[in-house]
Amino acid sequence: MEMGNPRQKARLAMKESVPASLWLENENFVANLRSSLKHHPVATHPVIAALNRGAFNREQMKRIHLEYRHAIVQIFTDALLMAQYQTHQLERRLKPGSKMYARFLLTLNDLDEFGFQPGFDEYGYYRGNPYNAHYPLFERLLDELGISLEERQRYIPSNIAKQVRKCLEDTYNDLNLLTSLLAVAEQEVVLFSAPLRENIKAVEINVTSGYYVCHGTSDDVQAEANDDTHEDDLWYVLMQAITPAQYDDITKLCHKYCDLWVEFWDAQMNLLTVFSSRKKTTMVA
Repeated sequence: MEMGNPRQKARLAMKESVPASLWLENENFVANLRSSLKHHPVATHPVIAALNRGAFNREQMKRIHLEYRHAIVQIFTDALLMAQYQTHQLERRLKPGSKMYARFLLTLNDLDEFGFQPGFDEYGYYRGNPYNAHYPLFERLLDELGISLEERQRYIPSNIAKQVRKCLEDTYNDLNLLTSLLAVAEQEVVLFSAPLRENIKAVEINVTSGYYVCHGTSDDVQAEANDDTHEDDLWYVLMQAITPAQYDDITKLCHKYCDLWVEFWDAQMNLLTVFSSRKKTTMVA
């Protein structure tokens, strides 16, 4: 059996597991939802421009990364693995074995997250190293920022960081809601990874390797990332899983999650206001 094009094969198998009329209806729903999310205020949040111009100093970037860590980085693979498990829900209405097509596709995301790379090593086995898993890479970035393990353990995240995290965690038992929010989370990574990388560079941290090299879009010449492709994969999983009865709930939840991300980035922008106010007070004194 031909083994190439695993992503395309998984997507085709998922499409073929659903009645053609339902797949078309789901495809149209997802296309309209994605279009509406592209016009959500989070997509043009002013923090993007601020990060791109390196507006945040090192102390502010420490705070931003501790917040971001709590909101999404720590739990992303938890949520992804929960989605793989919850694909068993597909077999309530689809043929036996249908869950494996979605699990196969989600595994491509897992492999990136866990530190695997395409190809074979010198022994003809998979290439990979757990030290290149994305979460440990993020922790090493915190090392470079000068954030000690004790500071990480003592850190109390803001209420908005807690809300962003809880919004995703609350969907763990529902495949459709969870997959939707994971797709939106990938969209957030696409929107904010390159700007965060630019500001990290501005505080004199090397970005030619590590966390920000593996986050962003597949056409980013400064990265080796596939977050846009993984987002597409997650929407495919959703198209296999949903029926029209869930459309409204999914739409509302995706927009709510984006609203929370707006509040999250508003809070980060406020760091600049606080810094500016302190600077003016110091100058007057």
